[in-house]
Amino acid sequence: MDREDRDVKGGLTEAKQRKDGTRGKPSPARLTPARQRQKAQQQRAAEEGSKVFEEPLSISPELTSWIKLNAKDLKIRMTDRRWAAEVVNDFQDNLLKFLRSSRDQPFFQSADFLNTGSYFEKVKIHSPDEFDMMLKLQVPTRVNMTDLDGGLFYRIDLARPTRGPIQAFLLENECTLSSSKFLSEMYCLVRKFLKTYKVPEEGCRWEVNRKRIHSPAVTLSLCRPEINSDELISVDLVPALEGWPLAVRNGPDVDKWLGKKVRQEIRSLPCYFIPKRLKGRNLSEDAKESWRISFSHVEKKIIRSHGNKKTCCESKATKCCRKQCLMLLKSLIEGLKQRFPKELDHLCSYHGKTAFLHTLSIRFDDSMWACQQLPACFLNLLRALQSHACTGLLPHFFVPDCNLFSAAVFPQKALAFLINALEEQRREGLPLLKPPAPLPLLRLMSSSEDDTSEMSSDQSSILTAVCCLDTAFVNKLVLVFAVAVVCVLFCM
Repeated sequence: MDREDRDVKGGLTEAKQRKDGTRGKPSPARLTPARQRQKAQQQRAAEEGSKVFEEPLSISPELTSWIKLNAKDLKIRMTDRRWAAEVVNDFQDNLLKFLRSSRDQPFFQSADFLNTGSYFEKVKIHSPDEFDMMLKLQVPTRVNMTDLDGGLFYRIDLARPTRGPIQAFLLENECTLSSSKFLSEMYCLVRKFLKTYKVPEEGCRWEVNRKRIHSPAVTLSLCRPEINSDELISVDLVPALEGWPLAVRNGPDVDKWLGKKVRQEIRSLPCYFIPKRLKGRNLSEDAKESWRISFSHVEKKIIRSHGNKKTCCESKATKCCRKQCLMLLKSLIEGLKQRFPKELDHLCSYHGKTAFLHTLSIRFDDSMWACQQLPACFLNLLRALQSHACTGLLPHFFVPDCNLFSAAVFPQKALAFLINALEEQRREGLPLLKPPAPLPLLRLMSSSEDDTSEMSSDQSSILTAVCCLDTAFVNKLVLVFAVAVVCVLFCM
C-alpha cells in the first residue's frame, strides 16, 4: 500500500519465567490416553516432516524453468496495487469516521482497524482483489473463555455484570456474548453507512453480499452496475474482540527459527476472537454462539519478519525465496480448487499456509531458502503438504491440539483425493501452477493512466494468455479449422 499499515503492539506484560523452565507445562501424569495418543501423533508427524527434506530432489531443466516462469507472474502490478489501495483506504477511513460518530451503537465508537490477510503480508497473488480487515472492539470488562473444541472455538462470558453498551450483545443469561448479535449489528451498520457513502471511483459502488452461516465476515463487493461488470474488489470486514486464552499463551515453537526474543514478542501480542460458528448438526447453544480465535495479525508479523537472520530480504540484505514459495503454493491450491471445486471444497489456502509455517520452523536457516534454489524449495514445500495429507495430520501452527486434516473438519474421501491430485501434479510437471490471465480490469478502471500504456499492457496480457493456452486445446482448434477449410473447398 502507499501508506504502511501500523504494527499492532500488545498491551500485555510479559510474565516472569521460572528458572526450571517448567512453568505452564502440563504434567505427563495428568494426560488422558487420548491426549497421549495425540501427542505421539504430533511427534511422529514432525519426524516424518523432517524426513521429507532429507530425501534428495531430482528436478528437470523444464520443470525448473516452469516454476521460475510462474513465480514471476504472481507479483501484483504496482499500478493495480495503487488503484486498489486508494479505493479501499477511502472506504476504510470513511467507515471508521461513521462508526465513531454513530449514536445508533455506542459500543462501536471505540472501534479501530487491524489489516490482515495475504495482501498485507505481501503474499497476495495475481491481483489486489481481496482484502481482509479486522474491526477491533474493546471489551470494557474482564471476560472468561471456555474452550469448546480443543483450542480454536470458545464461549465468551463477562466476568461480572455490566450496564454498558455491550449489554445489547448478551444472551438471555446477561453474561454470554452473542457472536450472532455482533455480526448482525455489523451488517446493519455497514448497510446504513453505504446509503450515504460515495465511492471515489466514478460509476462504482459497494454492495453487501448475502450472509453466510459459517462466515465471520461482512463481505462487500465493489462493482460497476452500469455495465454489469464482475466483482472488482472483495472486502471481508470482521468484528473482533481482544483476548488471550491460556491454551495458546506459550506461543508457537519458533526458537530455532526466529529466536526466543521474537517468540516473547509474539506472546506479548493480543489474540482476537471473531464471530465464527462451529460446523456440524445438532449444535448446543454454546456452539451456535461460539467465537473462533484468530492469529492472522501474528501470522502477518511472522511472515513479514521471516528470516533466521534479522536482515533477511531488507533493502541491502540477502534475499530469500520463502514468500515466493508460499505464493506458488497458493497458486497451485487455487488451480486445484478451480479444477476440482466439488472434490476439494474443504481445501483452502490456510492449509497451505500452515504447512508453510511448519516447514519454516524445520528448515529455519536462511541459506536453505536462497533465491537460486527456488524450484527445489517450492517442491520441498509441496512434498511437506503432501506428507501432512498422507499422514492425515496437519496440526494448527498455534494450537497443535487441533488437527486441520482430522476427519471431523476434512472428510477422508476429500483427503484421499487431495493426495492423488498432489501426486498427479508432481508427476505431470505442475500443469495447474499456471496462473489465470484475465483482462486487467483494475488498470482499465484507473483514469489516471495513459491510454498508450494501457493498450501496450492489454496487448501483452493477450499475448501471454495465448501463449499459456493448453496444447491439447490448440490442437483441437487447428483440427476444427482444417475441417472447416475442407468443407468449404468441397462445397465449391
